[in-house]
Amino acid sequence: MPLQPHLSADVSVVVIGYNDAAHIADAVRSALAQGPSVSEVVAVDDCSTDGTSELLDRLAAAEPRVRVIRREENSGGCGTPRNAGIDAVTTSYVMFLDSDDVLPPGAVDALLGAAREKQAEVVSGLCVRRELPSGREVPWQGKLYAEGAVLARPAHLPRLVHDTLCVNKLYRTDFLREHAIRFPEGRFPYEDFVFTARVLAAGPRMALIPDQVYVWNVRRSAGHLSISLDRSDIENWHARTEASRSAYDILLNAGQKELARAARAKFLDHELRMYARELGLRDAEYRRAWWDHTREYLGEYDAADWAVNPTASGRLLGRVILASPEPRDLARLKEFAARPSRLCPPYARDKDGAPVWADDLPQISLEPYLVRPLHVLPLAVDAELRAHASTSLLRLRLHDLYGRVASAGPEAVEVEWHHREAGRTVQHAAVPLTPSEDGTWSAETAVELAGLGAGTWDLRLRVRFTDGASREVTAHAHTGAGLLRRRVVPSVRYGVLLVQPYATHSGALALRLAAGLSGVTSVLRGRLSRLLHRAASR
Repeated sequence: MPLQPHLSADVSVVVIGYNDAAHIADAVRSALAQGPSVSEVVAVDDCSTDGTSELLDRLAAAEPRVRVIRREENSGGCGTPRNAGIDAVTTSYVMFLDSDDVLPPGAVDALLGAAREKQAEVVSGLCVRRELPSGREVPWQGKLYAEGAVLARPAHLPRLVHDTLCVNKLYRTDFLREHAIRFPEGRFPYEDFVFTARVLAAGPRMALIPDQVYVWNVRRSAGHLSISLDRSDIENWHARTEASRSAYDILLNAGQKELARAARAKFLDHELRMYARELGLRDAEYRRAWWDHTREYLGEYDAADWAVNPTASGRLLGRVILASPEPRDLARLKEFAARPSRLCPPYARDKDGAPVWADDLPQISLEPYLVRPLHVLPLAVDAELRAHASTSLLRLRLHDLYGRVASAGPEAVEVEWHHREAGRTVQHAAVPLTPSEDGTWSAETAVELAGLGAGTWDLRLRVRFTDGASREVTAHAHTGAGLLRRRVVPSVRYGVLLVQPYATHSGALALRLAAGLSGVTSVLRGRLSRLLHRAASR
C-alpha cells in the first residue's frame, strides 16, 4: 500500500483498551507508524488494573502524538471509551482501533486519500481476521471490497449492512458530531451493530477502497475470549438479537426501509446460521432457551421479510424454527446452516407429491428447489475416510434432491484438501461417480496422507454434471464404525502419522494430521493435559 507523503496530519486514531498491557503498545505503535497523516493517537484506558495505564503513560512521554484519557470507572464495554475518544479528538477525521488489533502500513493514507479525493464523509476498507497463533488471515466481507466504489447514499448498496465493523472505516469528525452518532454506553455487546446502523441511517457519501486497512486479531485460545467471540452463554445470543433489533429500528425510523430489510436478511444469513451450526456444542438447557428466544425474535418479521428468495438457507432455516414450538431436526439444521448448505435426507413430500421439509411440517415448501439453478442447490454428499498403513481411502456418496441430481447426470467429483492454516491446496484428479441401486452416486479415491503433511485439512468437493454444470460442496462426515477415531499409522516419510478425521461444527469432514514421533507425542500430551484438567475441575 503506497504512502502518500502529500497528505497532511488530519487524522486521530482512538485506541481503546482494558487490562490489555500485553498488546496495547503494539496497537498504539501501529497507529503511530502510519506516519504524518496521524496527528494524534487518543488512547482511552477503561480503568485498567494490570499496568495498561502506566504503559500508556510511558508511550505518551516518549511520543508527543499520544494522548491518554483515563476513565475512573470501568464501563464494561467498548462503546463508552470510544465515545470519550470522539469527544476528545481535535482533527477533521477519526478512526477506531482496539487494543489487541493493529493497523497495517499505509492504512490511514489510503483511507484519507479516498476521503479527500471522493469528498466522502465515510471511507471503508478491507479488514482481515488474523487467526492466532496460526496467523491464517480471512478477509471480512471481502466481496464488498473487491474493487473501489463511491456511493452518494448507502441505500445504493444494501449489502453494506453486512459490514457491521466500525474499525475498518475513517469518519469525518464533524459528520459524527452533527448527527450525534455515538456508540451505546456501558456494557452493550455488539455495539458496532448500533453505531454502524446510525452511520448508515444518516445517509453519508461513502467511498469503498480495496486496500487492507485493519487487522482483526482473533485469539480463540486466550484465557478470556472477547465479548463478541464468547458465544457459550445464552446471554450472548440475547445481546446479538437485541443489537440486530436496534439496528433494524434505527434504519427503519430513519426512512431507510431497504437497508432495514437488508439488515433483517443479514441476520438470517449470518447470525442465525452461525449460531445454529454451534447448537450441537451446547447442552439441552441452552438449546431450549435458544430455540424459544429465536422464535420470539423471528416472530417480529413480517411477510415481506420472508417473501424474497424463500429457499435462501437462512430464510428457510428461520421458517423451520418459527414453525416448530419444540427444538427439532438439530443435526439436519446444522448441516443446512453450513457454507455451502447441505440439505441431508430424508427428502419428504406432501400428500400431493410436492417437496417439503418434513412429513409433519408440510407448510415449509421446498418446491422452489425444483427450478433453482443447479449450482446453488444444497446438495448433500456423505464422506468417510478410512486411514490405513498402506493406502487410505476416501469414500463419497452423493444424494439426489427431488430428481434434480438425476436429471442433470452427475459425472464426476473433484476432490480438494485445503490446509486451514497455510491456505495451500492439494488437489486430486476428478473421480468418476457411479450410480447405486439406492438412488445415490458413489466415488472412491486414495488419499496419500504423507503428501498432505501436518496440520488441519478441510475437504472441498466440486460435483460435475454431463452438461458442464458444477456445484461446489462440502461433505457430511459419516460417523459410523469408529470412522472418526484417532489412528497412528506408519509412514515412510515421517516414521509415523497421527490421523484424526473429525466433524466440524457444521458436520463437515475435516482432517488433522500430526507427523513424526515428536508431533504425535505433542498431540497426545495435549490430550492428556485436557483430560486431567477436566477431571480436576469436576
